[in-house]
Amino acid sequence: MPRKGGNVRTRATLIGFTAILMWSFLAFFTAASGKMPPFQLSAIAFAIGSLPSIVAFAVRPERLRSLRQPLKVWVTGVAGLFGYHFLYFTALRNAPVVEAGLIAYLWPLLIVVGSALLPGERLRWYHVVGALAGLSGTVLIVGKDGVDFDPAYLLGYSAAFLCAFTWSGYSLLTRRFDAVSTDVVTGFCLATSVLSLVCHLLLETTAWPTDAWEWLAVAGLGLFPVGAAFYAWDYGVKNGDIQILGASSYAAPLLSTLILALFGFAEPNLRIALACLLITGGAVLAAREMFRRRPAPVAG
Repeated sequence: MPRKGGNVRTRATLIGFTAILMWSFLAFFTAASGKMPPFQLSAIAFAIGSLPSIVAFAVRPERLRSLRQPLKVWVTGVAGLFGYHFLYFTALRNAPVVEAGLIAYLWPLLIVVGSALLPGERLRWYHVVGALAGLSGTVLIVGKDGVDFDPAYLLGYSAAFLCAFTWSGYSLLTRRFDAVSTDVVTGFCLATSVLSLVCHLLLETTAWPTDAWEWLAVAGLGLFPVGAAFYAWDYGVKNGDIQILGASSYAAPLLSTLILALFGFAEPNLRIALACLLITGGAVLAAREMFRRRPAPVAG
């Protein structure tokens, strides 16, 4: 697969960054949404995330043709979105949140390392070091109360590992489907919504938001972290620098913590400042090639 032109690649990478920014609001919107069970919340949020594209399909019905894709594209997309969330919720239910979250957040490192297997990509030392720096910063945030891996939580730990491999695998395989329109993500979101609803009906007791603020949080969750973010990520990994995006993804837990602190859900401290230095420094190191890239000369 040929590499994209410099301007296209840089623009797509920046669009991919917006997904990371939106995911940093995931914890805030989830915390502000009340006591709704996770699969019910997932079903509603993914349905909301699909609405803008459904409106676009209604305005331009010819775009519906983009949903006619080979089975492997659908399997990859639905397994990536629904599989990740199913495994993530399973991990949180069967292991301590700190350890499960730390294991699940191995996916950016797996993307950076796995990208070496993609056509047209080369794994450089600064990609790996940048990803490891980001992982170290994440350990400081996620493991703030200490990390203690107990064999009694093997099911939860295993689900978290599978969670990391699922999202990194989805992201890497998506790169191989670069000719597939991002419109198909709408189908992935709708399928994830339906499967989440099935899980909710089988496993959970229904609970609804109790006020307008909680409903707004649910809407924000669906429109951004569980909606637009997946479209931006799809475009970014298909057309941008997947190694930079992988390493920079460690910014999500940092930004998430800062947002929670800003709105009173967490306390800012020296540990967060050190994590900021590690994650930001790692992202800058991983992106050094993009920063050093010179614009093409203008003819004329």
